[in-house]
Amino acid sequence: MKKERKKKYYNNLSTGFINITNHGYAFVHINEFQKDIFIPKNKTHQALEGDLVKIRFYYKGVKMEGEVLKIIKRKTKQFIGILKKSNIQSNDKYGIVHNNNIHVDILVSMKKLDKYHHNDKVLVQIISWPQKLRNPLGKIIKVFGSSGEYKTEIYSLLEEYKMSYKFSKKMENEAEKIFSEQIIDISFRKDMRNVNTFTIDPLNAKDFDDALSIRKLNTDIWEIGVHISDVSHYIKEGSLLDKEAYSRATSIYFVGKVIPMLPKILSNNLCSLQPKKDKLSFSYIFNINSQGEILKSWFGKTIIRSDRKFTYEEVQCIIDQKKGDYYEDIYTLFSFSKILIQNRLKNGGIYLEKVEVKFHLDEKNNPTSLHLEKNNDAHRLIEEFMLLTNRKISEFVSLNLNGIPSNKLYIYRVHDKPDFQKILSLKKIIEPLGYFLDLKNLKTSINHLLKQIKGKPEQNMIENLILRSMSKAKYSTKNIGHYGLSFIYYTHFTSPIRRYSDIIAHRLLYYYLNNNKKRNKYKLKTIECYEKQTQHCSYKERLAIDIEREFLKFIQVKYIKKFIGKEFYGIITGFTDWSVYIDLLLFQTEGMVKLRDIKEDSYILNPNNYSIIGKKKRKTYYLGDKVKVKLMDVNIEKKQIILDWVVDHT
Repeated sequence: MKKERKKKYYNNLSTGFINITNHGYAFVHINEFQKDIFIPKNKTHQALEGDLVKIRFYYKGVKMEGEVLKIIKRKTKQFIGILKKSNIQSNDKYGIVHNNNIHVDILVSMKKLDKYHHNDKVLVQIISWPQKLRNPLGKIIKVFGSSGEYKTEIYSLLEEYKMSYKFSKKMENEAEKIFSEQIIDISFRKDMRNVNTFTIDPLNAKDFDDALSIRKLNTDIWEIGVHISDVSHYIKEGSLLDKEAYSRATSIYFVGKVIPMLPKILSNNLCSLQPKKDKLSFSYIFNINSQGEILKSWFGKTIIRSDRKFTYEEVQCIIDQKKGDYYEDIYTLFSFSKILIQNRLKNGGIYLEKVEVKFHLDEKNNPTSLHLEKNNDAHRLIEEFMLLTNRKISEFVSLNLNGIPSNKLYIYRVHDKPDFQKILSLKKIIEPLGYFLDLKNLKTSINHLLKQIKGKPEQNMIENLILRSMSKAKYSTKNIGHYGLSFIYYTHFTSPIRRYSDIIAHRLLYYYLNNNKKRNKYKLKTIECYEKQTQHCSYKERLAIDIEREFLKFIQVKYIKKFIGKEFYGIITGFTDWSVYIDLLLFQTEGMVKLRDIKEDSYILNPNNYSIIGKKKRKTYYLGDKVKVKLMDVNIEKKQIILDWVVDHT
C-alpha cells in the first residue's frame, strides 16, 4: 500500500501560488492536499513571493516535497525597497535594493546609481535574472525620498497600495468648472436658511459633510434636521470626476494629511457646509417629542446656511458647563442623543468605545507628542444623529408605509454575525483573567464584558479581541442587517464628500423620491451593476484602513524612538513559538520580546497558544497579564519595536 502511494504521487506536476519565507524555503498550496508542499531553499528557482508556479512534487520519507519547474506568472515585477550603496566595495558592480516582503535583494548597476542616495526609498523593476546570479537585476523607476521621512513613507505606501493621489489637469479643470458655474435652482428645495444650524467636527477638519438644525415647535415638540452635503448634485454620474471618485471610493486620512476622494476645491470648499454661506444639502428632517419618539419624517433636498462651526471640544465644554453659544439647542440635541443611545442598547447594539491615538506633528512633520482621544458626549451626539439618519433613510426605501418590504434596490451597510470559532477562542482567553462570555446571549454578554473591563489594564487588548472576532462590515445590495448596531436596515448616507458609497445612496434615494416626476433624469442600473460597485467600495475601504494603520504604526515607531532605554508597563497581547507581543499602555502600540531574551527562566509556548510557561520555575504568563519591559530598539523600516523583559521583583 505504502509503495503504491509513493508511486501515485511520484513526479506529479501541479500549479499553485508560492509562499516564500524570509529564510528562503517555501510552501505551495495545492487543493488536493491538506498540507502545503514544502520547497527547499535551493529548489525555489528564481520564484518570488506570491508568484504562480509550476512544481514537481514527490514523497521524501513521509513528507511531501517539491521543486519549482517554471514561473507561470509573476505576482509583480515592481517592488518598493531601500537602496543600499554603502558597505559596497569600490570594485562592486551593483548596489542593492532591499524589500522586506521578498527573500532576495534586487541588484542595480552602480553606473545607474549616480543620482540616487544611500537609504533612498525607491520603486524598482526587475528586468532580468541571469542563471549565474543568485539575485535578480533591476532598474529604478521612481524615488520617493529618504527612508523614514514623512513624505517618503506616505507616497511609497500610496504607491504600494496602488492608490491614486493626484488629480489630472483635466479633472482639476472639471472641478473648477463645476465651482464657477454653480447655479442654484432653489425652486424645488426646502429653504432651511432661517433655522438655527451648525456643524460639529474635529479641530482641523476642512470637509464638513453634515450639519444639524433644531427649532422648538411647541412645549413638547422639536423639529430636528440632519443636513448632508448634496455632493451628487455637483458630481454627475459618468463624468470624469465621478469615475475618479468611484475609482478612489474613499478619502484616506493619514496623521497630518488627507488624500481626498474629490479635488479640494469641491471637498473643502463648494461641497463643504461652511458657516455663513448658502449650501445645498440632502436632508432628513423629523419631529420628535420630549420622550424621544419620532412623530413624522421628511426626506428631500434643501438649502441651508450654517450659523456657526463648532469643534467637538467646544461642544463638550458647552455640555459640561451648561452655558455658551447655542447652549439650549446643543443641550437639547445632547439630551435626545442620550435617549437614542439607550434605545439602541436596549435593542441589542454593541457599545464599543475605541480610544484613538492622536499625534502632534512639528513643522517638519515629526511627531512631538501623543494623546489618547476617547469619544466624549459631543462625539456621541453627532454619531447618534448620523446613525439615526442612516437607519431611517434605508427604512424609508426598504419598507412600504404599511411596514411590508418594498423590495426596492438599495445600497446597504451590512454586518454579519461574529465568527463562532473566534468567539470561542475569545472566551478561552478571557476566562483565566476572571471574565465570562455567555454564548446564548452574546450581545448582552459582550456589553457586560465591555463594562467590566473599563479602566482595567487589559481593556485595550480585550476590546481588540472582541473587534477581531466580529465580522467586517461591508456594502451590499443584499440586506442581511447590521449585527453590531442591531439595525435591520442600515446604509451609509452621511459622508458623501469622503465616501463614494454615500453618493450611490444619495442618487438612489433621490430617484425614489422623484420617481413619478419629470425632473427625474436618473435611470436605475441592474442589481449586478450596483452589487459590483458595493464590492469595489468595500474593497477600497479595507485598503484605506490598512494603509492608514500602516502609516500610524510608522508614526508611533518614529515617536517611540526617543524613549529607547526607558522602562514601561505593558499588557501581553500575543505569543508565537519564539516571541511575546506586548501592548505598551502609554503608547497604545505593540512591541515584541524574544522568548530567548527572557532571563528569569526558559519559557515555552503552551499548546493552547494563550500562555507561556517557565521550564524550571513553572511560572505561567497569560494573555492580558501586565508586565514591565524596557525599550531596547526600534526598526522604522519594519515598523517594529524591540523590547526587553524586566524581571519585576515586587
